[in-house]
Formats: sequence, structure tokens, C-alpha cells
Amino acid sequence: MVIKGEDTASGTALLLAAAPAGKACLIDATSVLPTLAAVPPSILTRTAAATLVELADPTDPQTILTRIRAAAATPGPLTLYITGQLHLDHKQRLIHLALARTTPATLRYTALPWHWLAGELKPRRPGTTTVVTDVVAAPEAWQQLRTEGLVLGHGIRLYGRITPPPPRHRIVEPAYLKAFATTWRSGINPPLAELHEQAAAQAGPDDALFLAVDHTAVPAPAASAVQVPNRSHQEPAPVPMTPAPIPENTEVAEEDPLPAIFAAAHAGRHGEAASLIAMWEGWALRTYGAGSVQAIHWLEVRAELARLAGDPARSCELWMAAADARLARQQPPDDPAVEGAVDRAHHQWQELRDPQRARELGPPLVSLRRHVPGRRSGAVEAVQRRLELLHTMPPVGPRRAAS
Repeated sequence: MVIKGEDTASGTALLLAAAPAGKACLIDATSVLPTLAAVPPSILTRTAAATLVELADPTDPQTILTRIRAAAATPGPLTLYITGQLHLDHKQRLIHLALARTTPATLRYTALPWHWLAGELKPRRPGTTTVVTDVVAAPEAWQQLRTEGLVLGHGIRLYGRITPPPPRHRIVEPAYLKAFATTWRSGINPPLAELHEQAAAQAGPDDALFLAVDHTAVPAPAASAVQVPNRSHQEPAPVPMTPAPIPENTEVAEEDPLPAIFAAAHAGRHGEAASLIAMWEGWALRTYGAGSVQAIHWLEVRAELARLAGDPARSCELWMAAADARLARQQPPDDPAVEGAVDRAHHQWQELRDPQRARELGPPLVSLRRHVPGRRSGAVEAVQRRLELLHTMPPVGPRRAAS
């Protein structure tokens, strides 16, 4: 008898649990492995037969890459269960999964770059790969993930929990994945989306980012126009978000992702929204190129998501980048899309309460404002006046570390 939702092909489940030793450890990653390993492999892969691969506290990223590559080469369904901690490489600003011997100084050589994982899974047939994660983010990684999300590419199901950095001397439990395993061991095997909701409700915490990305068809935006929500009477009129036309391909999913993205953002699921955006933006970059209207569209959606996530500095940066990209396409300074991007950057800069960040973003905004003055007179002078005032303010002293 085949369980409902189960694939008749043979599948592969790969369990990866890793975290640095000693004081650098933020999560008890391997504690979930006995619970998951007690679940029948066929349940882990949702297939009639399955192979189980377990990697507990590995030390070498190349070894992990080899095992993932071998698993990705199998033709049947592949499910990866990953628990550990994510760090940000200071030089390249890339997310890494820390391993047993990882330290801040050796991150680039002893941790597994997340884009390596994405690269190995990318060639697989859409709809055959699922990744379930239960990870904790180090402080700088957390700040980036809140606005950029965690993404693996189109055609891959991604469910998971990302928890913020715990207080000092506290270690996070992989409660989200343990909730998965507990449900399975009770004899219940619901759809993954339902299981994700149950595990998220049980595991918490309230400030965690929960990911539920299940766009397994080749993405292509629908042709309908969707406007960015306007929540402030002081904010310029919203710029129409008109995605690219649908290519003439019957295999392409005819869907508009923006309602789902903004619904997730307004519900506070910013990590999920950012991951969806990253997936569609990556598709636009690969399909149309970095300077295309389609790629700029997703840059603008990211800027709006940063605003909804309460990050005006990042939103300002992204809106300025969108304006620069449109100007580079020879769009005139009085083009409504260009003016709208600069107006929004200006508005987000005014919302900044960190004097240092405002001083950093002020000069490029002044330069952009001189080229794109907008419809309201005195915009350039307003930026200059506030920037001059900011330079008269004393620097903020270093914050004391919490005891």
C-alpha cells in the first residue's frame, strides 16, 4: 500500500547536523539525529523505498559537498534535513553553515557555503528536491537573512525555521525538526505544508523566521500589474509593479507571486517573503540579465520588503540602486518610475533614526537628488539641510556589552 502523497520511486534522505564545538556553539544540532534516524527512511523521503545518509558533526566542507553531490545525482526524490548555525562571511557577505571546527577566523575555509548547496541542487528536475532546515543565525547573518531570506532556487521546496542569536550562554534546541520527527513517530504523515505549520506553532519562538517556499514549477511572473502598498500619507505615490510578460512556454507556471509575497510580509513572515523574492529575482537575472526591467522590478520589491521589515536603511539603499539601474538603462530623470524610486529612497532616508547610517547614505542621495529633483520643489535642499545637521551631532558612543 502506498501512503497518500508518497512517490513510488526510490528516494534519498540526507541528514546533516553540524555546529562548532565549545563556546562558539549556538545550537545542539546533533540532538535531533537519533529522533530523525528512528523514523523510517521512506517517511523521510515520502517514497516507497529510500536510502538514508547521515552526517553528524562533519569537519570538512569538501567531504560534505561530495556527499551532497552524490545524493543530488540520484534520479529519485531527494530530501535534505539540515540543522546547525549560519554565519556571514565578512569579506564576500555570503551565508555559510558552520561545521565542527569552524571559528570566526576560519569561516571561509572550514564552513559550508550555502551557495555550494544551491549549486549542487540546481541541476535537479523541478519538484524532486525538498530541503527542511532548523538553524540558528549568528548576529550578522541574522540581520541579512531578515531582509534577504534564505533561498536555494526554483523548483526546490524549502521549509524551515531560522531563529535569531540566543542570549549568551544559551544553546538553541532544534525543536522545529524534532516536532517533525515526533509527528512521524506517532504514525501520522500529513502533507509537508501542514506539518510545517504544526511544527512552527509548537517550536516557536515568536521572533523566528519560518520558511515555506513550495514553488516547484519553473517561475515566470504573470502579466497583471500589482502596486506596492502605500501605508503613509507622506510617502510618494506607489510605483506600479508590472512584472515581465509570460514567455510562450506551456511548462511555465502562470502565476503572480506578489500577493503571496506581500501577504507573508504583512503577516510578519519576512524570511519567507525574502526567500520567495530571491528565487524570482534569481530567475529574472538568469533569464533577462542584471540590467533588465525584470531584474529591476525584483530589486524594487526587495526595497519595499525592507520597508515592511522595518529596515529603512536597507530600503533606502535598494531604492537608490533601483533608480541608478533605471538611469543606466537611459530612462530619463523625469520618468515616473525613476522619480518614484528616488522619492521612496528619500522618504526611507528621512525615516532613519541612526545618525551614522543617515550620514553614510546622505551623500549618494544628494547626488541622486541633484540628477532627479522630482516633482516637489526643494527636495535637494531638504536632504542637504538634514545632512548638515547630522554632521553637527556628536558620534554615538560604543554600546556596552550586555552582562
